Amino acid sequence: MEVQADRQELEPDRKVLDTISLADLVKRYRDEVVAKKKSKDVEAIVLNAFLRHPICKKPLSRIIPADFASYRDDRLKDITPKSLKRQLSPIHNMFEVARDEWHLPIRENPLDKVKLVATDNRRERRLRDGEYEKLIEAARTRQNPWIEKVIIFATETAMRRGEILTLQWEQVDLKRRCVTILESKNGYSRTIPLTPSAHALLQCCKGDTAENDPVFPLTANALKMAWGRMLAQAGITDLHFHDLRHEAISRYFEMGLTVPEVASISGHRNSAMLSRYGHAQLSRIQALLGTQNGPDNIQT
Repeated sequence: MEVQADRQELEPDRKVLDTISLADLVKRYRDEVVAKKKSKDVEAIVLNAFLRHPICKKPLSRIIPADFASYRDDRLKDITPKSLKRQLSPIHNMFEVARDEWHLPIRENPLDKVKLVATDNRRERRLRDGEYEKLIEAARTRQNPWIEKVIIFATETAMRRGEILTLQWEQVDLKRRCVTILESKNGYSRTIPLTPSAHALLQCCKGDTAENDPVFPLTANALKMAWGRMLAQAGITDLHFHDLRHEAISRYFEMGLTVPEVASISGHRNSAMLSRYGHAQLSRIQALLGTQNGPDNIQT
């Protein structure tokens, strides 16, 4: 045993898990790991809600997959499988951090054996004929002129709302016709080439601004409130601001850009993630199909 100890081959003492409750682990993860994330506000809300569940009173030594299976069944009475899967994601990562980085003697992640089938209902909403024009017209009726500019820029660059609203002039290179996202949602930076429309828009916005000034001085709440009113005014239903990103990426494919080229703009890390974006407008497909000549021997 002494030799095994020298070689670090002995099993770690699991008695330490008797002294740590699941709540203790959640709080440490929330305060030390989540606090450093961009999504800290959302994840903190999820973890604080989880802390109110009785499962958190149990010591880690007694936590088994069946506990989370019971928790799953309980939560599915109130929320969808997709929502629950999203809420369990930080908790699953918490056990990985506790085992691999904090060296707690956790043999396996209890969530690994908990099955949760979430229906893939990812949005594929694109702008329909006339909707973009209606959006712009409605935006021009807003008192805040930045609403229209943000909508145009989002449709031209496929940037996320947060990336647009936090963009500063130091990230803009009008000579090279590009903007640089220093850290995107997945933690990577990327450089986005500007379309002529996006470039012209930024040139109009530049004026006498400092490098650390926001390109679009608009709050997320102001945009959210204006968006809802514009949709009602334009008579548009089931359209999210994030759908403009989907629209822009799909347009890139229609322009003939390759998957790696589109990925370099959108920030997606693999081609599979882009597969749902690469569909063209139905009207465009029908137009292309209509140009093809069918067999001459078809009888009606």
